[in-house]
Amino acid sequence: MNINEKKSFDVIVIGGGAAGMMAAITAASNGADTMILEHKDRVGKKILSTGNGKCNYTNELQGVTYYRGDDPAFVLPVMEQFGFEETVSFFEKLGIYPKSRNGYYYPASEQAASVLDVLRMELTFRHVSVVTECELRNILEKKNGFLLETDKGRFSGKKIIFATGLLAAPKTGSDGSAIPLIKAFGHRFSDVVPALVALQCRESFFKQLAGIRTEAEVSLFIDGESIASERGELQLTDYGISGIPIFQVSRFATKALKRKQTVTAQIDFLPKLSEQETVQLFESRFREYAHGKTADEAMVGLLNHKLSDVLLKEAHISLKKPAEEITKKELLQLVKQCKHMEVCVAGSKSFEQAQVCAGGVHTDEINPRTMESKLVPNVYFAGEVVDIDGMCGGYNLQWAWSSGYVAGIHAAGSYRTHFCVRCTEK
Repeated sequence: MNINEKKSFDVIVIGGGAAGMMAAITAASNGADTMILEHKDRVGKKILSTGNGKCNYTNELQGVTYYRGDDPAFVLPVMEQFGFEETVSFFEKLGIYPKSRNGYYYPASEQAASVLDVLRMELTFRHVSVVTECELRNILEKKNGFLLETDKGRFSGKKIIFATGLLAAPKTGSDGSAIPLIKAFGHRFSDVVPALVALQCRESFFKQLAGIRTEAEVSLFIDGESIASERGELQLTDYGISGIPIFQVSRFATKALKRKQTVTAQIDFLPKLSEQETVQLFESRFREYAHGKTADEAMVGLLNHKLSDVLLKEAHISLKKPAEEITKKELLQLVKQCKHMEVCVAGSKSFEQAQVCAGGVHTDEINPRTMESKLVPNVYFAGEVVDIDGMCGGYNLQWAWSSGYVAGIHAAGSYRTHFCVRCTEK
């Protein structure tokens, strides 16, 4: 939409991502004259990359265990107002027919663009003013609200909603430019670090393992203490470890690294077998059925051969040593490497490669029932800018929809013509 002559609004939403669009649609559908300010050339760019372009927009498995932050329980009063069922209903009304895979919800079209398209159409239908390519320079408090100074002029809003994201995927709009403006209101931020991101490791052998995908269980340790564990398809890269199980534990690693703590990961490459079962398997392969094989030949058919070679070397076993000559001590050392390979985590990929951020505005400064600032009346927050991040599986989008709805419905306040938690319809 092109900028028009109107300069004063009931609600101004800063940021046109998932949370911002939901907040604007909700506020507008409940009677508030609403505007979105977006500094990219169009709203919702980040949605297009979610779910590998298919947009996993929610998950039927919900609960506090799927969300992280200094106070994950903060999500509960928000989800009570607009959760999984409300999300599915909301998008069905906009035209998104759901397709479920093991509880993961996608549009039937399997196109993230479909989700963005229906949101943009709803913004138009609800007469939300959208100003794109707009740089927000300053926000001034005034008697009846706020004055927003931008490179496209000044706009007045009785209430404002920050839905700006943080630093993840800055090319889509989350570049942190609003953080100083939020801090100017007195709000504090917990450490902002990449989350749902690949981890970089110190070991040189990863260069030999690049491209390997294998089922594994990964346990994360911080200063020697077990913090989190996840199982799934592990991706080995030339720099370290990636894949869904790594994404799920990465926020704990990046937070700890920010605090200069020691981070290690233990990898179980045979997660379906117990320790004793692994010992018995190896005794069988290296004893009863060795059949003249060398150590590396005895591992054929169990794991990727490049991975097997690295595991043997890390167990200090020569690849060409006859399998039958492997000692009990060497065999146990090989079991240890296969079940408990320890690697040192030195860092993570950058914000550009992260799906989301961990950290954000402290939740103890926000009312979880309204998403309104406890410090400044009529200032609201939604989405990733808040110190809440979700696991892989549609949880970050669910947080965007839920927090956006709650911020929008309460920012609409006295403008509200009808309150409907499930449908936000007039």
